[in-house]
Amino acid sequence: MFELVNANAGYNGRAVLSGITLSIAAGERVALVGGSGAGKSTLLSLLYRQRRADSALIPQDWALVRTLSVFHNVYIGRLGRYSTGYNLRNLIRPSAREVGEIRPILQSLDLEDKLFAAVGELSGGQQQRTAVARALFQGSPALLGDEPVSAVDERQARRVLQTIHDAYATVILAMHDVALALEYTDRVIGIRGGSIVLDAPTAGMTPADLAPVYGG
Repeated sequence: MFELVNANAGYNGRAVLSGITLSIAAGERVALVGGSGAGKSTLLSLLYRQRRADSALIPQDWALVRTLSVFHNVYIGRLGRYSTGYNLRNLIRPSAREVGEIRPILQSLDLEDKLFAAVGELSGGQQQRTAVARALFQGSPALLGDEPVSAVDERQARRVLQTIHDAYATVILAMHDVALALEYTDRVIGIRGGSIVLDAPTAGMTPADLAPVYGG
């Protein structure tokens, strides 16, 4: 579903990734791990650009419209599926059909009571879960997430990751928490210094096995 061959990427003349070759099949759940600045976000961006039309993205900055409600921020996930007129009507007065589809997603993320709250009034963790809900509502073949549980506690992180796991068969997550990464994915790709230094199944792996990715 995703494939890179000897790919390179950088910003402002500085190389971030070099010689990246990998393929990810439909149905795989993959964690991208590595230290800060290793290139996880850049790799995730390369993969997303390859299949933008049929991938849902949870960006690290969440990309929410703070003046709009949680409902409207989640609804944005499907803007491209509907006509301009239908979208405008839902902006002014959300339809019962769309509310009925979005409410269970928010319930699964412990956000149902914030359905019509302005995103700017929410905590950081609630805003991050709103971004997750938008990706879940989008319903694309694959979900890519850049640190999708960085702003929530462990209990909420497990709830979010389980909800993603239940909704999507193909998942690629850049993760800081390696224990959760190993628990909720079946393949781990370790990045160090802009190169892939580990690509292995997560079955039977412990966080200690990832120490070489971080220079340990």
